[in-house]
Amino acid sequence: MWHVEFRLVPADHGGRIGGTDGIGVLSARSQTTGVGRRTRLTAAQVRSLPPGKYHDGEGTGLLLRVEPTGARLWIQRVMVRGKRRELGLGGFPTVTLAEAREVALENKRVAARGGDPLAERRRAKARPTFREAAIATHAELSPTWKNPKDRDAFLSTLQAYIYPSIGDRLLAEVTSADLRKAILAARAKAPGVARKLTYRCSHVFRWGIAEGHVETNPATAAALALPRDERARTHRKALSYAEVADCIAAVQASKASVATKLAIEFLILTASRSGEVRAARWHEIMGGTWEVPAERMKMKRPHRIPLSRRALAVLAEAEKLRDASGLIFPSANGKPLSDMTLSKLVKELGFEADVHGFRTSFRTWAQERTNFPREVAELALAHVNKDRVEAAYARSDLFEKRQKMMEAWATFLTSGLAKVVKLGGGA
Repeated sequence: MWHVEFRLVPADHGGRIGGTDGIGVLSARSQTTGVGRRTRLTAAQVRSLPPGKYHDGEGTGLLLRVEPTGARLWIQRVMVRGKRRELGLGGFPTVTLAEAREVALENKRVAARGGDPLAERRRAKARPTFREAAIATHAELSPTWKNPKDRDAFLSTLQAYIYPSIGDRLLAEVTSADLRKAILAARAKAPGVARKLTYRCSHVFRWGIAEGHVETNPATAAALALPRDERARTHRKALSYAEVADCIAAVQASKASVATKLAIEFLILTASRSGEVRAARWHEIMGGTWEVPAERMKMKRPHRIPLSRRALAVLAEAEKLRDASGLIFPSANGKPLSDMTLSKLVKELGFEADVHGFRTSFRTWAQERTNFPREVAELALAHVNKDRVEAAYARSDLFEKRQKMMEAWATFLTSGLAKVVKLGGGA
């Protein structure tokens, strides 16, 4: 019958521990024979062994070195092309016992084939997986995103829909067929996500091309050839321009905070995006012009917005809310209002629209009820001219024409309202 006792074999007279060049050997001794043999390490031993070096006993040359500080490092001694090499495999617990054994076994196989394990590992490290490439791409793109939600969504959507199938595949080995399968599976669960995934995967491969890891981009729309998905064709909910004045009146009569009411009306009057209005500051108002800085614009270009008389009246009301934050429409805590606050109020008042949809209302009004040229309305919305030749000649921002347009829009909206409405409501 065996009684197994683990112990550290003492150093011999030559100064070696257990006859293994200063390496401790965990020995299993029989009560009957007293014969010692090397034993596989256990996770518990790895966590608790005192300072020293210990063979794993798997035959791969894997060692655990425990420093006096308590640090535990994995080392492998292996013959590479006739010479003994010592390879560092990382530290415990970052690299577990099972992981260290797996790497050590692979290194031994490479060496047995006449290869160099260290060179192989360096080559493998230089060839990123899709996940590693996505993280690197995200790090480069992050400074260009002004909305934290965009930064978070880039990786979260890839993690949810792409990583499970190809995240750990080498970037160079991922094909259009792999991506197509993953994106179609994602689309079945979440209609509308395919376009975002295609865009984000394409960015990852563009990074890979620039870094020399791949030669082509398998995530282009042409390469993926995704079938049309009508469910994904959703648009912002918008009111007809004939309903917008009623919406403003309902907002003014609501019990919402004054800042919320004023922000919504100012957003409508200027046909601006929610983020531009919610973060608007007093120093951006230059007389009858609102100078929106490039960093807050979607296209990262500064935008001059002519203010109608009604918009200036709204600012006069907002002046009463002025605080140390410098925000034109501050929340109760002195921070920008949330987008949800504005949209939620509009919907609670019975209007099936979100605040971005008011830009659509404005654009439809300009097209159907005025004779202003199309380019004037497009500039009012800060849309970029996609025709490069046309854009090269259109150097003017048509400010004076836009001024007349915004005044006409305000007149249309306020024709049934008081010229200046004293707003009450919550704080």
